[in-house]
Formats: sequence, C-alpha cells, structure tokens
Amino acid sequence: MSDVFTDGDLELSEDEETESVSGETVSFVADASGERLDVFLAARIPALSRSQVQRIVSEGAATVNGAAAKPSQKLFAGDAVTLTVPPLRDATAKPEAIPLAIVYEDSDLLVINKQKGLVVHPAPGALSGTLVNALLHHCTDLSGIGGQERPGIVHRLDKDTTGLMIVAKNDAAHRSLQAQIQTKTAVRRYLAYVWGRPAFNEAVIDAPLGRHLTDRKKMAVMEPGGIHAGRSAQTHVSVREPHGAVSLVECVLQTGRTHQIRVHCAYIGHPVVGDATYGGDKRVSPEWIPDTRARGLVNDHIAGMTGQALHSHSLSFTHPRTGETLSFTAPLPPEMATLQTLVQLSAR
Repeated sequence: MSDVFTDGDLELSEDEETESVSGETVSFVADASGERLDVFLAARIPALSRSQVQRIVSEGAATVNGAAAKPSQKLFAGDAVTLTVPPLRDATAKPEAIPLAIVYEDSDLLVINKQKGLVVHPAPGALSGTLVNALLHHCTDLSGIGGQERPGIVHRLDKDTTGLMIVAKNDAAHRSLQAQIQTKTAVRRYLAYVWGRPAFNEAVIDAPLGRHLTDRKKMAVMEPGGIHAGRSAQTHVSVREPHGAVSLVECVLQTGRTHQIRVHCAYIGHPVVGDATYGGDKRVSPEWIPDTRARGLVNDHIAGMTGQALHSHSLSFTHPRTGETLSFTAPLPPEMATLQTLVQLSAR
C-alpha cells in the first residue's frame, strides 16, 4: 500500500540544488503579493542567507520589473525579479591531505563514500577541511562548472550525512551527471533511522520547502496559499525495518532540496534520529522498549551520535562517456550499524 502526504501542488522550479549561484544572474516571477523582496529571494536561493541577500540587494544587484529595488520592497504577483550575485571573494579552495573513501574512479568521474562531519565545499565558517579541499589534493582534473569554490561538485550531502556522492572530472561529465540528477534518471537512495513506527509501508511525501521564516539556517514546509511559497519537493519513503522506538526507512529523492529528507520526515511526525535541528533529539521511552538495560543501551548510543542517522547508501547513473549503467552501494556507517544491532536485539 502506498500513501501520499501532500501539502499542495505548487508550480515551482524543480531544479536541483547542484551548483553555486556565485557570479550568476538569476530570475524569478513572484507568485503572490505582499512578500518582502529579501525574504522572497532568500527562500529561492538556499545558497544565500537572508542577510547575504540583503547586503547584495543593498549594493544595487536586484531589480523588480527592470527597476532597481531595495531589500524591503514588497512584491506583487507577477513581478519579474532578477538578482546578480557577485563572485565569491577569495573563494579559491586549496588542496589538503584529507582521507577519502573512493568507491570508483576513472578519467571522467569519481564516486566517493563521504564520511560524517565532512563539509562538501568551502563556505563562510568552513573555508578549509572540506571535501573540495580533499579532492583538489587527490586529483587536479576536476570540472570547473561549479566555480572555484565547488570544482567537480555535482550534488551535495549535508555535513553529517554520510554516503555516496558523484564528483565530475571534466565539464562534459559534469553536465551529463547534473542533467541526470535533474531529470531523475540518476537514482539516489538513502537509509535513515526515524523515530517511531510509520503507519504506512510506502508513502510519497509531497510538501513544498522554503527557508524557515525565523531561523534562516533551517528549512521548513511552506503551507499552500500563503505569501511564503516554497519550492516543490517530493520524497518517496519505504519502511525497511519497522520498530516501535525507531524504524529504518529508505528514502528516494524526486527533487533535491536542502535538508529535504530531514524536513519531510519531521513533517510526517517521524524525525530522523539524532537530528537536533528538526526534532530528532529524543529518548526511547519504556513504552517502546520495556527492558531497562536494552533501553539504556539504545538511549546511550543515540545520545552519543554525532548528527543525524542518514546515509546515502545506493547510487545509480549512466556513465557520461560510455553509456554504461553504473550502480554502487555503501554499507551503513558505524553509528547507524550499531544502532541497527541494538534496536534489533531490543526487539527480541
């Protein structure tokens, strides 16, 4: 049985969050009236915070219907909005000897198994020690489409999300791989431990996402009909190992929004275990695991986890040069594997 969790069908762009907007001009059409320009733009450009948008707009980089605009300007439905994002300053990443788990490599691409705690690309607050720094140390022939700050990066994983990622070594491979992600011919499957036992075997969570209205570091489901429209987002969820306390689910992305799986799981009442940002910092109750010792082991392990229990475990795509279908899997990382063992033992 398959359920659908829907929060409206908004006709918004489904482009993947795959490349930098640095140095680019982006355009949008307002679909509602009354929203501030800076709020509107920040919701549609996840790579920029609202304060960054305000600074850029204040420097004369935005227009509404062809006229210069201010951050506080209120929009009307149908307004044509453009923003020219200046190039990042001093954004050239430097090679660093950071270990990489390389699953596959040839002259066109790499597939890596990203470890927990590794930021994908340099950004304010993380200018070094990133995956990009590690890639530049490993090889010099990375695609330049992502710009100096994101060479080779076709798609991203959150800092504390582990698992498989594709990296492009040349522009032709980058364009092909990015197109496959945008058209959903490249399939990415994630495993996550979520709180509770979902009442379905399979479901499609269909709920638009945008920047949280008060915490700009977070994303949130945007209610249909409001002035703060989100971007359409769909996640297919299948329950792999149902348990009363926490359950293992598989998630397949139909779109690629920032924090999509984490926000969608929280939205249906089953936040990802260990995800303090979206309500996943809970404890197992006696109702879920009556045995005191077993419950204590699970709770102690969850309390010691370093971030969300979310792992990109399966990846398949067409090789951009040969046309061959490539498929890869990565086993659960140690924290999730230990949690799986403890939960299974507690259920006996």
